[in-house]
Amino acid sequence: MPKLSVIVPFHNVQDFAQDTLRSLARNARPDREFILVDDCSTDATPQIVDRAARTLPGARVIRHDTNQGIARARNSGIDAARGDYLTFLDGDDWYAPGYLDDLVAAMDRYGTDFVRTDHVQSNGRDRVVRRAPARRRDTILKAREGIGQANLETMVDYPFVWAGIYHRRLFQDGARRFADDLRTAEDRLWTWTLHLTAETFAVTGLLGVFYRRGVKTSLTQISDDRQLDFIPAHDAMLRAVTDHPEADRFLPKAVRTYCALIAFHRGNSDRLEPGLARRLERASAEALRRMPQDVLEETLRGMDDQRGRMLRQLRASGRGKPARPARQDSTGKPERVA
Repeated sequence: MPKLSVIVPFHNVQDFAQDTLRSLARNARPDREFILVDDCSTDATPQIVDRAARTLPGARVIRHDTNQGIARARNSGIDAARGDYLTFLDGDDWYAPGYLDDLVAAMDRYGTDFVRTDHVQSNGRDRVVRRAPARRRDTILKAREGIGQANLETMVDYPFVWAGIYHRRLFQDGARRFADDLRTAEDRLWTWTLHLTAETFAVTGLLGVFYRRGVKTSLTQISDDRQLDFIPAHDAMLRAVTDHPEADRFLPKAVRTYCALIAFHRGNSDRLEPGLARRLERASAEALRRMPQDVLEETLRGMDDQRGRMLRQLRASGRGKPARPARQDSTGKPERVA
């Protein structure tokens, strides 16, 4: 049985897939498997993946007959994984040579449910190191410590699931799958759920996973209605926090996170078509009114004047109109939102 399963979804990334696959080859070991999930690509990606899989040790290809999105692609990989540990990589990103050796060694060293790492953001020829926002590193922590205070950037604000490694016990019996009804923001909900339900984790300063920003295949670049999926994702996150035994402890952080995302998307609504921008405004107003109002008031008082005023005005808009019910049963690449 392999020690590590690496799950790599691909969808229409023909310009980058060869770099990704070469980086996997430089990290191949006899006790490693690479699960390559082609999510019904319509360009040359399937041929590139098939050609590489013939020579990549431990490679297995899973093919979706229809495009199902990154959440289902990752879930297909999880279901097929046999490794003691699992990690993820997106089909347009890459690893430095030897990175997976260091990642597995960190997991062996700490023996936690999961370990998170730093990463390198690549935008053309520019490289920027992005540090995981942990207050303590290289020590075993309770998973709930990663949620932290409402006014600080914490590990739940670092939803880069590929910057980490996870023990297979987290996924047993169908647990901790990505919400397959979400086309974006599935990683944010998954990260919150992980910290709410796992036992222990650690953060270490490994650099070796490279995240490609600013490419047209990235979900951060889209301007269609997939952008609105952050709302059902955060509704589900709020439900999970509300149902948690320590709800009072974590609700301020959850509400502030949701408010920050609403403010971020509202501030970028000029990228959207007018009809979609109006849908975003209505859905955001309804989301604010669904939040626990005492926690929301405290949150708005703690935000800067511009965002606080904008969110209050948004909450007040359309009062008296019936709110649509929140989408139920909701659990590539995220923008960083403070």
